[in-house]
Amino acid sequence: MAKATSNVPLTLSPRDPATPLGRWIYAALRDAILEGRLRPGTRVPSTRDLAQHYGVARGTVVEAFDELKWEGYLETRVGSGTWVARSLPEALFEVTDPPRPAHRPPRDRPRPLSAYGRRVVRPTYLEAGPIRAFRANRPSLDLFPIERWTQLTARRLRRSATDLLLACDPLGDRRLREAVADYLATSRGVACTAEQVAIVSGTQEALDLAARLLLDPGDRVAVEEPGYDGATLAFEAAGATVVRLPVDREGLVLDERKLAGVRLVYVTPAHQFPLGVAMSLPRRLAWLDWAAASDAAIFEDDYDSEFRYSGRPLPALQGLDRRGQVLLAGTFSKVLFPSMRLGYVVLPDDLVDRFASIQAVARRHAPVIAQAVLADFIAGGHFGRHIRRMREVYAERLAVLLGAARERWGGLLEVSGVEAGLQTTAWLLCGLSAHRAARAAAGRDVEVVPLGRCRLGNVEREGLHLGFAAVGPEEIRRGVRDLATALEEELRGDPFLT
Repeated sequence: MAKATSNVPLTLSPRDPATPLGRWIYAALRDAILEGRLRPGTRVPSTRDLAQHYGVARGTVVEAFDELKWEGYLETRVGSGTWVARSLPEALFEVTDPPRPAHRPPRDRPRPLSAYGRRVVRPTYLEAGPIRAFRANRPSLDLFPIERWTQLTARRLRRSATDLLLACDPLGDRRLREAVADYLATSRGVACTAEQVAIVSGTQEALDLAARLLLDPGDRVAVEEPGYDGATLAFEAAGATVVRLPVDREGLVLDERKLAGVRLVYVTPAHQFPLGVAMSLPRRLAWLDWAAASDAAIFEDDYDSEFRYSGRPLPALQGLDRRGQVLLAGTFSKVLFPSMRLGYVVLPDDLVDRFASIQAVARRHAPVIAQAVLADFIAGGHFGRHIRRMREVYAERLAVLLGAARERWGGLLEVSGVEAGLQTTAWLLCGLSAHRAARAAAGRDVEVVPLGRCRLGNVEREGLHLGFAAVGPEEIRRGVRDLATALEEELRGDPFLT
């Protein structure tokens, strides 16, 4: 087959006088190729011919040819000149419809998975959507100072050099770790230095990393009952045997008969999830003594401890620990906004290096730019001001909920006493199950969570988990009215409950 050739002089697009000769020849040849005037597999005029035709130095043309060859537009064939490449660079980046895969029958046997892959379970958290009464575990997003956050982000990006484009220490940005250590020492009575602080994506990642660090398959770990199911899922995925301990008015019950061989205890002492109980000082000291005597670790989940509405703030359990038994974790997602995905772990000194190694293998580090902006937000005093403001707002919203409940929920629900956090528990008094109540509430566009989701065994008392921080007073009042109506309608439809 005859080769395609170009023996006539090539007409290049006109040159802008401001464009250097070499750049003009390069761009004109590239345009001719991309526009199809020089098709793939076509021989192009020689550098000597082009130089003579356009009255330029041959070296200028050679430089343009060399750049086009380097980029893949031209190719040289020994003894036959220069040709347009048959496969152009742009073809590699063209998006084409992928061929439809042939129909494949379902696998006739399960795919082999690791033991971890078989154990892990996806959490069944509420899906994102319009926030309504009574969305739990959510801060008030409409009152977050987004303009200030945007300003700090823009300023950080404008002023930063390549340091924000590089990786950082697996434990996190140094400025943020220092800011977290200072904040915890002041507000939570935590005894730590910046060297002990690790920045993570949140408490859930902290639980996963702690389980990898401290537990082998078959090891025993104790959790609260009822309690946070995310902790149980992380421990069970690691292959641990979960021991469930009850919660009373003083917090997690220390039952040494069930604690034999337990390597790790998960606890929420400042504001037990979901009952809201604060662990008493004698119970805290008893747990620390047990952990030291058993050479076990305690994972303290300090979630939403920033928000306390009566009495003096309770210091963290870690602040009482003198023997390095406690790992303390917290998150900024519940304090600021959920998509931030930044939290922290305060580690005993002897665990820092091993934790950093696991973090480096699992995730390398949290996003550096987000860490830098959060450090600026804390250092500028914006974090402290936001916490103080939201504490007042949430206290007001809690008061609205309690007042509206007294007026409308008599004989239906009893709200438990709550002094902290973003949510509370309401006990059902009317004989309905929590699941029926939640289903009826959803029909009225009210969001509640059955307390049974936080418990593995039988539910001793039917209750609902109610958030009060995410929405304003009017939506709270609307939720109280519509939840009462939903429960009353459900009762009228069941003659055995009326």
